[in-house]
Amino acid sequence: MTRRPIHIIGGGLAGPEAAMQAARLGHSVRLYEMRPGRSTPAHQSSRLGELVCSNSLKTETRYSAPWLLKEELRRMGSACLEAAAKSRVPGGSALTVDREIFAAEVTAAVEREPLIDLLREEVCEIPLDEVVVIASGPLTSDGLAASIVQLTGSERLFFHDAISPIVDAETIDMNVVFRGSRYGKSIDGSDDYLNCPFSHEQYERFYAALREAEQHRGHDFDKPNYFEACLPIEEIARRGVDTLRFGPMKPVGLRHPQTGQSFYAVVQLRQEDMRAGSYNLVGFQNHLKYGEQKRILRLIPGLENAEFLRYGQIHRNTYINAPALLTPALNLRSHPNVFFAGQISGVEGYVESISTGLMAGRNAARLADGATPLTWPRPTAHGSLGAYISGANPDNYQPANITFDLLQPLPAEEAAQYRRDKKARRQRQCERALDELDVFLGEHSPVAI
Repeated sequence: MTRRPIHIIGGGLAGPEAAMQAARLGHSVRLYEMRPGRSTPAHQSSRLGELVCSNSLKTETRYSAPWLLKEELRRMGSACLEAAAKSRVPGGSALTVDREIFAAEVTAAVEREPLIDLLREEVCEIPLDEVVVIASGPLTSDGLAASIVQLTGSERLFFHDAISPIVDAETIDMNVVFRGSRYGKSIDGSDDYLNCPFSHEQYERFYAALREAEQHRGHDFDKPNYFEACLPIEEIARRGVDTLRFGPMKPVGLRHPQTGQSFYAVVQLRQEDMRAGSYNLVGFQNHLKYGEQKRILRLIPGLENAEFLRYGQIHRNTYINAPALLTPALNLRSHPNVFFAGQISGVEGYVESISTGLMAGRNAARLADGATPLTWPRPTAHGSLGAYISGANPDNYQPANITFDLLQPLPAEEAAQYRRDKKARRQRQCERALDELDVFLGEHSPVAI
């Protein structure tokens, strides 16, 4: 009997990951992406896997929660993590990628897969008689969003997200900035970040200009509801004169490598591409007018003559009230053949989107085969994400990154052994998660084709 194709909506991170996982299990897939026919305020290309905010997939420090999530993905053969390995650029202790090469690798992997039919068209009606993964992302089109609202019976939830400016490397004054990672930490001991140092006087001048700057205005931004982990710099500055110095401009752990001098504040620049031709301003997402951005960002020491390849932006982020709707397997309780993955399901972050895409893709394949969708073990990072998405308080649901707060605590007797050693306790949590994952994969090993 011929298998009916699995329908996957969205070509960001979760969608391609879900498509590759289902295809590797022998299922034909129809992957829908509306670009380039219809773009979004944040995307600049029609490639799959385009990273529209940072180019960082977060820390690779062993036994951290983000490291655990990536390690689990690698053990499960994530297509997007394979693309990240091929497009990696220096980024201190973080997994940072050349975003253009990363997107090209994701797109090529999908296009090479004979079981995936990539359809460049907008989907406004959910095919409820098919197995579907909705991974349309934070910029879901109005037509599809209306269909989701009709399906779930929920009002659409949204907040505003932000992306950072990118500066041309050739216009950075290397006589002013210095190389160095915070506390000297990087994977290979190199100094991967550029640091723009501020004196007290320079910081006060920058802060005053930022507080007086004009923001973009428009009906879509009249009542912003920002995600706390991605606040625009002008919103941070509004909360107090020193808030930036305890946030994105934190000088702690950074000293000039030649003089040993410490600074009042520091802006860090992170490499964007493999040729080191551009850098993004870490944590400098904003919603200022472009002319204002050019004027104010040139007050940063070392960027007095900078040319910006992209200015900061704000865009709408749409997500469902997942705890009221989804099971831990990421499918709707009311329509079990419809799965959600990525930011629209209520996770925050690139790797979290990839992770939910992997789970949804594999579970969609199981459901299409007549099998029961799986729930990943609770101690794992993947199981913890599924538990949060499906079990958080629906009355105040906020998108979440993977953290130790989401991971299942150690049993009480075992935790008592590490009461005074948080580092050892977290290492044990990660080891336990990976042990549980290995057992899980042994019991539910997908058959690759």
